[in-house]
Amino acid sequence: MDNRPIGFLDSGVGGLTVVKELIRQLPHEEIVYVGDSARAPYGPRPAEQIREFTWDLVNFLLTKNVKMIVFACNTATAVAWEEIKEKLDIPVLGVILPGSSAAIQASKNKKIGVIGTPMTIKSDIYREKIQLLDPNCYVTSLACPKFVPIVESNEMTTSVAKKVVYESLAPLVGKIDTLVLGCTHYPHLKPIIQNVMGNSVQLIDSGAECIRDVSVLLNYFQINHNRSDGHKHQFFTTASAESFREIAEYWLGIAIDVEHVKL
Repeated sequence: MDNRPIGFLDSGVGGLTVVKELIRQLPHEEIVYVGDSARAPYGPRPAEQIREFTWDLVNFLLTKNVKMIVFACNTATAVAWEEIKEKLDIPVLGVILPGSSAAIQASKNKKIGVIGTPMTIKSDIYREKIQLLDPNCYVTSLACPKFVPIVESNEMTTSVAKKVVYESLAPLVGKIDTLVLGCTHYPHLKPIIQNVMGNSVQLIDSGAECIRDVSVLLNYFQINHNRSDGHKHQFFTTASAESFREIAEYWLGIAIDVEHVKL
């Protein structure tokens, strides 16, 4: 047993979709979350800068004595996960492989769409992973750069959000049966995305799929949390703590404390 917390990192509030799933599936575990909203979105940035920012977040989490780090950010996973997991002596998980695997299992006609930030799509990592697992899958990738700013500004239910999602996803409508939400911010827009794509299209939340892997590793390394006497989840943001708390409490359905941190 290991009562240290699990660390989560993201470019902003998107990774809360992964945290929500962890709280549902593994309620005994404690969380330390850091979101870099001050420098979000990561997607349009150069790879070297994303790598540098990701290391900032990792090093911050290491000061919190975490037993595992979850990259709750597809862009950071695409750019820096391979390098960072080799250099740390604790488990480091990304969201891309679990999302790819789930998409293959869900797809009936092997026509899979992937939406993500410009950097995630440019890396082509989802297509590579999906076709490595099943070469018969046809993958259509689409960058949706306007989605993250909508979520970070807490405008997910506005008419602007509906218009942006409708226009952005138009090239995929009617062409796929499964859609990977290849950015952890995107599940915040899930009702609109489902409405645009139609109910016949299965949406894959890569972050939620990742928590199954977290559970497996906790069991494998025997580092599960064994306390059930309440938790001290910690949330940190590089931007406004109040703005982050508003989105987080709405999304998670629990009261939390948020601290501003400078990296």
